[in-house]
Amino acid sequence: MTITLVLPGPLADEIIAVTRNPLECAGVLLARRVDIGSDVRLLARTMHWVPQTAYNEQSPHHMLIRSEGYVGALGAAEADGSVPIWFHTHPGEIGVPLPSEHDRQVDHDIRDLFQLRSGSGLYATLIASPRGESIVFSGELTPEGGSALAIDRVWIVSDRWRLIQNFGHNLSAPDAIFDRNVRAFGPDIQSVLGNLRVAIVGAGGTGSAIAEQLVRLGVRDLLLLDNDVLSSSNVTRVYGSTPSDVGRSKIEVLRAHLMRIAPDLNCSTVPGMVTVKSVAKTLRGADLVFGCTDDNAGRLVLSRLATYLLTPVIDVGVLLSSDSGGTLTGIDGRITTLTPGAGCLVCRNRVDMARAAAEMQTPEERQRLADEGYAPALGQVEPAVVAFTTAVAAAAVNELLDRLIGYGPPDRPTETLLRLHEREISTNRAFPRGGHYCDSVQGKWGTGDEEPFLGQLWGRE
Repeated sequence: MTITLVLPGPLADEIIAVTRNPLECAGVLLARRVDIGSDVRLLARTMHWVPQTAYNEQSPHHMLIRSEGYVGALGAAEADGSVPIWFHTHPGEIGVPLPSEHDRQVDHDIRDLFQLRSGSGLYATLIASPRGESIVFSGELTPEGGSALAIDRVWIVSDRWRLIQNFGHNLSAPDAIFDRNVRAFGPDIQSVLGNLRVAIVGAGGTGSAIAEQLVRLGVRDLLLLDNDVLSSSNVTRVYGSTPSDVGRSKIEVLRAHLMRIAPDLNCSTVPGMVTVKSVAKTLRGADLVFGCTDDNAGRLVLSRLATYLLTPVIDVGVLLSSDSGGTLTGIDGRITTLTPGAGCLVCRNRVDMARAAAEMQTPEERQRLADEGYAPALGQVEPAVVAFTTAVAAAAVNELLDRLIGYGPPDRPTETLLRLHEREISTNRAFPRGGHYCDSVQGKWGTGDEEPFLGQLWGRE
């Protein structure tokens, strides 16, 4: 069982900043609970800081707080359907974020109140201390009448992405095969790669190239999602495929290839389309999703993950253009990074809404609408070349590494555009349109499993 607390950028910034206070500080963090099998994700929603007037005592090593400092937050947790997390700091760069005897007594005194007044039946704790630009932490989740379970990981989704393991956990050193990686970006990042849970939607030219690069980098938890079988023309660009694989499921061909590279890989496969609710729900346990689908309807679904599940998405697109004589005139690639606070694909005008609507129809209905001129014709075979799909895939993996390591400019763009035929690269940033679902004022960040799932209507399974 793994419990992960996900913090969007603004909340993470608040927590990191307050750990710099030389005095202990406290608050109640509200988070939606999402159960994925035996695993749990806590999606942070809001922080209710204890007002200064509620502290009876406050020092670098101790604090006493009156109940008025946190009871109001429990009502807010009940109204929001959230779990209340009792948060406090242990200040100082050498501070140890482990519970003291006094902390344990406080837990004992307020646990029942938190479980009852919030209506969640749960009590959670989070202790943080500053470390450089980030934090170290420990935490627990206690169900009513049950034993405390460790919060294993904190996943910070901000301008930088940080995966932090519980301070009480011991991490093994990276395997010697990653020596060259460690020489480049250190053992900590290598450990993060080994603990990331990554999903790839689409196992074609870009998706398979991304998958192989991730596994060779050290990613060891991978979910592959695709509904297609391998065709003969796919063999020219799908990594791990051979002519003998034609007719087999793309994701099974790719999985077998990746397992040969890394026998210790935990690689699961989901045969299906992300536009189906039950299939989309399999992405809830991912820390990160690479969108490598070429359909607009699928992109509409993936675009919502960053808002509703706080799951960053790196969406990848490749477009080759040729003239009537068959001469290549354009090689365009796009890598769009979706996080809470960034504009979604709709806000960026990166989705053809007419085609997305047509793709959601049954084949018979789609053909009828196309014949009548009410929907664009679908199913045309687009050009694709392994050199170009691989180049764009590498740029997408570079985006992940930059977000983890931080070697790029501090004001990171959220989209990179490649015009390989002109040897040009450009970047941009886009923010949510006012009133759109991805706008923070709409209150949709981290709503989790709230119905309708991802805030959209779904067709029949």
